[in-house]
Amino acid sequence: MTISNSDSSINPQNGFCSKTLIFHSLRPPYSLPPPSSQLSVTDFVFSLTGTTAETASFIDATTRRTISYSDVPLIVRNLSGCFRRPPVSISRGDCAFVVSPNSSYIPILYLSLFSVGVSVSPVNPASSIPEISRLIRLCKPAVAFATSEVVHKLLEVGFTNRIIVIDSNEFDSMIRLESNVDDGTTVEVSQSDTAAILYSSGTTGNIKGVKLSHRNLISMIAGAIAIRQARSSQAVYLCTVPYFHVYGFSLCIRSVAFGDSLVSIGRFDLRRMLRSIKEFSVTHLPLAPPVVVALVDGGNADLVNGTNWRSVETVFSGGAPLTVAVIDRFKRQFPNVSLVQAYGLTETTGGISRAAGPYESSIVGTVGRITAHCEAKIVDPNTGAGMPPMNRGELWVRGPFVMKGYVGDKEAINTMVDSDGWLRTGDLCYFDNEGFLFVVDRLKELIKYKGYQVPPAELEHILQSHPDILEAAVIPYPDESAGQVPMGFVVRKKGSNIDETQVKDYVAKQVAPYKKLRRVCFIDSIPKNVTGKVLRKELIKMAISGVTSKL
Repeated sequence: MTISNSDSSINPQNGFCSKTLIFHSLRPPYSLPPPSSQLSVTDFVFSLTGTTAETASFIDATTRRTISYSDVPLIVRNLSGCFRRPPVSISRGDCAFVVSPNSSYIPILYLSLFSVGVSVSPVNPASSIPEISRLIRLCKPAVAFATSEVVHKLLEVGFTNRIIVIDSNEFDSMIRLESNVDDGTTVEVSQSDTAAILYSSGTTGNIKGVKLSHRNLISMIAGAIAIRQARSSQAVYLCTVPYFHVYGFSLCIRSVAFGDSLVSIGRFDLRRMLRSIKEFSVTHLPLAPPVVVALVDGGNADLVNGTNWRSVETVFSGGAPLTVAVIDRFKRQFPNVSLVQAYGLTETTGGISRAAGPYESSIVGTVGRITAHCEAKIVDPNTGAGMPPMNRGELWVRGPFVMKGYVGDKEAINTMVDSDGWLRTGDLCYFDNEGFLFVVDRLKELIKYKGYQVPPAELEHILQSHPDILEAAVIPYPDESAGQVPMGFVVRKKGSNIDETQVKDYVAKQVAPYKKLRRVCFIDSIPKNVTGKVLRKELIKMAISGVTSKL
């Protein structure tokens, strides 16, 4: 809903309705195609591509490969044609597993798969073999795309379906081959079809496959376009955030719709990022919070100050909140660069609020205003009652961006989304009197390490499988550079002498690097309530206060 002149109960300053206790967007409305129309997100993107696509391009900062947007529709047609024919032979309703770092090929691969109704399931190439195996069981892919560096992981888990190596002559030939697949048949894709399966932990528990529909992605693109600032020259985005994460995933798709050039960096490296800013005249930098911290770190001063920042207009930060101290340091060091924070979840198809324009960007600590077609409530966690501005509570949101559900987990979706379509974010937030959203803390147990999601339950399960560990609990420990790091509290079995290094090594062998335990504390018992639930807040207090048991 968007505020109209007849909505007398809605405060035009902050969008709050005193009758329903719902916050409405202050953004201008945008149009969406009728839900019943057959339309893939690829078709929608190409319908928006204008004359700027003639000069925009995908650029790979590592290989220097450049692909003009004007060639993308043909490449997508070639790839989709090859995918539909033997030996690949995938079709609407299938799932494609993608294991790759960022490259200029990845957005094109996504668009090609969307166009034939195949859902995309991208994962972190650093994932461990047990993690890869678990995700394959979850999404049941008919085909996998991977770089030569990580193909062995698919082979080791026994993946028997077709594997296509992205950095191979076979994939290159698919891109260049005229498909000539026009046999009179077309793939009709419904907006309600699943376009992507991305991974999240929801509010609690183990990793879950979030099903995002074509309509979810279409609404994300349309909402971003609605607040896009007019500009006289082409924007150049340098994407350091991974394309398997909803942050980079949404950005790489909408770049084509925007007609903005997109520079990809395969593996993040601060020096390479800074060199690329100058080389490609980058105007916009979407970053994870730890990279923003690195930019203002005194230890990197010579490197950062030696970079020509004149082309950079805006730095975006998402995935986890920045501290006020970091924001202040950034503004002092880069007075001519706007720092924009955004907020969103995998379950909301990425960002649902962000600052737009100079004034909004000047409000310290906010993640902006909610997007058009977004409704929000601030709910008292104890009473369930909606609350007005300047009151803290759990943020609930509703709109066309809310996920279809979780793969094979109806119970989890019922705990996340109620019968009226409200998604419980698990985040403690408030709106101010101007409709700006502020994220205070997380009610959910999820750990955010450098923007990556680390579910404590997954690490606890691994710890408790060790023969020398009786009980274990994992908490987020605050860290300036990473945001949070996983910290384990461990109860040894009687007679055990297991030490911190052994515990860390045991976990590290079974998880991706970002999930590794960074701290371990040995205690006599794990604090729990009467129902047996771990009192994580008590453990966090113990950790921060430095209360530890001697090894």
